[in-house]
Amino acid sequence: MAVNRAEQRAATRRALLAEGRRRFAADGYHHVVLADVAGAVGVTKGAAYHHFDSKAGLFRAVVAEVQQELGERVAAEAERYEDLWEQLRAGCRAFLAAGTDPAVRRILLVDAPAVLGWDEWRSLDEESSARHLTDALTALAAAGTIPARPVEPLARLLSGAMNETALWIARGGDPQAAEEALDRLLSGLRTEG
Repeated sequence: MAVNRAEQRAATRRALLAEGRRRFAADGYHHVVLADVAGAVGVTKGAAYHHFDSKAGLFRAVVAEVQQELGERVAAEAERYEDLWEQLRAGCRAFLAAGTDPAVRRILLVDAPAVLGWDEWRSLDEESSARHLTDALTALAAAGTIPARPVEPLARLLSGAMNETALWIARGGDPQAAEEALDRLLSGLRTEG
């Protein structure tokens, strides 16, 4: 059965994404050469430019893919629990645990803010894991578990704290200590009673 052009293009794009991801995670954005990525998957540099326009375009696509996967990982971990509070804790813990993943650390937490710029990086984060955090806090506020105040500032505070803590873990910080600190921080959000 012959592979049609659309399938071939899709396979080439997937191969470039996978190789780009591997190299960005291992070497960092500034040490990756798009022609080397293309050569490693058996296509020309022109084919890589056709799919991504530039190394930055490939990196942007890799960041979006890693962000999406992280958001799915966080959501899947949270969904293991019925209790809304336990969902929040599990999702936050899953995010922190991602700091031990070299690809997440290098691509999302170190290079993405610098390469894409803060606003674009935050926008990608909002579309994935930050959205889950806001949804969880909104549900907890509606249930009366946390005060019914605007959740957006709280979501941003927690997101920033977790990004920094994930970086700290990735640089050798103690995951258990981070988890304990997270539990103390979250327990301070609960309403009395």
